[in-house]
Amino acid sequence: MSTQITPPVESIASILAATPATADQTIKVPLFATISSDLLTPVSAYLKLTGGAKAPFSFLFESVAGGEKIGRFSLLGTAPNDVVRIGGKDPLRVVEERLNKVVLAKVAGAHGVTGGAVGYIAYDCVRFFEPKSVRQDIVMKDPLAIPDSIFMFADCIVVFDHLYQKIQILSHFNCSQPPATLTPAQINAEYSRAKSEILAVIRLLTSQDTPLPPQKPITSLNAEAVSNTGQARYESFVTDLKEYIKSGDVIQAVPSQRVTKRTDLHPFNAYRKLRSLNPSPYMFYMDLDDFQLVGASPEMLVKVQDGVVYTHPIAGTRKRGATQEMDDALAQDLLSDMKERSEHVMLVDLGRNDVNRICDPTTVNVDSLMHIERYSHVMHIVSHVSGTLRKGKTMYDAFRSIFPAGTVSGAPKIRAMQIISELEAEKRGIYAGSVGYFSYNNDLDTCIAIRSMIFKDGNVHCQAGAGIVYDSVPVTEWEETVSKLRGNVKAIEDAEREYLELQQQQ
Repeated sequence: MSTQITPPVESIASILAATPATADQTIKVPLFATISSDLLTPVSAYLKLTGGAKAPFSFLFESVAGGEKIGRFSLLGTAPNDVVRIGGKDPLRVVEERLNKVVLAKVAGAHGVTGGAVGYIAYDCVRFFEPKSVRQDIVMKDPLAIPDSIFMFADCIVVFDHLYQKIQILSHFNCSQPPATLTPAQINAEYSRAKSEILAVIRLLTSQDTPLPPQKPITSLNAEAVSNTGQARYESFVTDLKEYIKSGDVIQAVPSQRVTKRTDLHPFNAYRKLRSLNPSPYMFYMDLDDFQLVGASPEMLVKVQDGVVYTHPIAGTRKRGATQEMDDALAQDLLSDMKERSEHVMLVDLGRNDVNRICDPTTVNVDSLMHIERYSHVMHIVSHVSGTLRKGKTMYDAFRSIFPAGTVSGAPKIRAMQIISELEAEKRGIYAGSVGYFSYNNDLDTCIAIRSMIFKDGNVHCQAGAGIVYDSVPVTEWEETVSKLRGNVKAIEDAEREYLELQQQQ
């Protein structure tokens, strides 16, 4: 049975004619085919497309809304058109310059996200958005040695629609010349190229074979997870910050610790375990060749869809209860804790101010204030803030205004970040930065890179922070960071144990 490609080649000329573009812009016409997903999952699809997670420069994004409901869409892709590693300059300008040269044609039935720039922006990139946020007299150590940002420019992606159990495979007809000058032969050739790309993906997705990641022998099960601060130094961060708070420098700040563990675990096997232990709104796996990013973030940084900006501040944490009754009691205790409530309201105000900087003030709204969201090991207080972009403002302005989130930096933001750089004296890398996409249709969706892991050179790195306020207790704040790290550390150790048992049985 032949696969139907939409739109048909006969429609391309009229679609191009109806899409205004300047001489230096490329018109992209989405082409897509739809197949059933009843025999596939996003994980198996990713493994099929990457030959068992062997393809560098690939990604998988999944979602469990609020930690408890499956998100409607999952996105994945491999073999991007281009990959850009960015260091020493504003990564948003690179992305903006490239995407401004694209005009996306409207095609009925195509998913809203058909392609674009997929990647990460490290926390340390804030120096390009707010130069005063970094103390110039401090030389920051760089133990992870990863680029400030990497973006994959994806022209062919796969979108799972979990509501209708369908998969849409998308590519693009690209036109970089005046449409009226295209000959029928040129249209047919470019259409055939994009169609062949879609059909090649379908062949992989419908093949019987699902290759597994190559897993080396596990010798790292009992390897210690070593903190870059240790308990005593982290508690000294808290003590020092309380003095800054008393002197009026800041109201709150979020210092962090990073733990590093040697591991033989394949990064995708860690992702498979993490997604089952800690389902989250933003689950991601990215293979960036030299290293891999694995994450299950609960917190949106910023989303822009159809000109509306969204951000979801999270502040206030409790461990999960052993029973439903204990869980409910802990949730009530969290919501009634004046310290947690005041900290959360402060960060909602900060998020609202960030949104207000680039949105019509009359449209800025707190859509939901202080509800509980539950995850595998912790629960959080969450609020939702939104607003409509002002005329002349773009998704890039929205990102710059909100990045980094106050929940991983503090308030006032700039002074809090200065103090964090003084205390930590190391680049954070991806932690507290952002992972997500900037799409061809001028939408973006990004999460805060928390509950995330970097796999590099045989080690895995995890990082977490705690919000310090006037009445913070040093040992309690240390314990909060340990609790936040526990989900990722447990995922690694459980997966290592499972694969070791399998290898011993063989």
